[in-house]
Amino acid sequence: MKLQQLRYIWEVAHHDLNVSATAQSLFTSQPGISKQIRMLEDELGVEIFSRSGKHLTRITPAGEAILLEVGEILSGTQRIKQLAEEFSDDRKGVLSIATTHTQARYALPGPIRAFINRYPNVTLNMNQGTPMQISEMAANGTVDFAIATEAIALFNDLVMMPCYRWNRCVLVPKDHPLAKVKRLTLEDVAASPIVTYVFGFTDRSKLDRAFKERGLDPKVVFTAADSDVIKTYVRLGLGIGIIAEMAVDEQDTDLVALDASHLFESSTTKIGFRRGIFLRKYMLEFIREFAPHLKPDLVMAASKAKSTAEIDDLFKDVRLPVF
Repeated sequence: MKLQQLRYIWEVAHHDLNVSATAQSLFTSQPGISKQIRMLEDELGVEIFSRSGKHLTRITPAGEAILLEVGEILSGTQRIKQLAEEFSDDRKGVLSIATTHTQARYALPGPIRAFINRYPNVTLNMNQGTPMQISEMAANGTVDFAIATEAIALFNDLVMMPCYRWNRCVLVPKDHPLAKVKRLTLEDVAASPIVTYVFGFTDRSKLDRAFKERGLDPKVVFTAADSDVIKTYVRLGLGIGIIAEMAVDEQDTDLVALDASHLFESSTTKIGFRRGIFLRKYMLEFIREFAPHLKPDLVMAASKAKSTAEIDDLFKDVRLPVF
């Protein structure tokens, strides 16, 4: 059994069983990968992939169990590399994060600029996706950190730490009747067509829950994952927008942002990483740059916690900033 063979089956499984695409991503040959997978299966005495002719069709039950172990082995080799890099040069490396559009566009620019100024020899890669995709990328080791509000809590193998609280605002054109309302009610909001986030983005569930608890059935006419796209359709008169308050900036002079913090429960954005990863010095510094209260000793304590309850206990007295 060779480490290369384990990497091949892992990559094939994560390229939708497409050996050709896997070969291209690894800069090797398709026949070479197929041969190594067959040799590994012969050695183990089980099939990892089911086949139809020359094509892989699915992962077998044995393959599923083997791939779980392979994921841990490959993560371990990555930790060894990171450990060696830390001792050879603690200011050089790669940091990969996954986050949503709203975080990337409005919450992260300042921290990222400060981080890059401090660590110019660290390559920072940003991936954007849905909260579920983001959490999956962190859980399977594709990225180092996941920054999101929803879905991240569904992954028990992630260490999740609170960064800041935020709430929503209602966005309307200047000539909209609601622009003159001094204090919004949920009834005011529900009476208009609504443009807001796709379910699963920026804690949309709390928005839906607020209406349900009041027995209201709002008409959501358009949804998007991108705050700026939502603004565009508010400008087109499609409806009133409900977006994260942080997503309103100085360029939105043609729109009026109405406070909605009294209508909806606030949400908490968290940063998460896979349990057991080796946290290099610059990784700890990135976390502190994004959330100053997450000092290295607190992060390390959270990384060693045995359960979510233990992590929650670490942060029970921490006063979170409001974005």
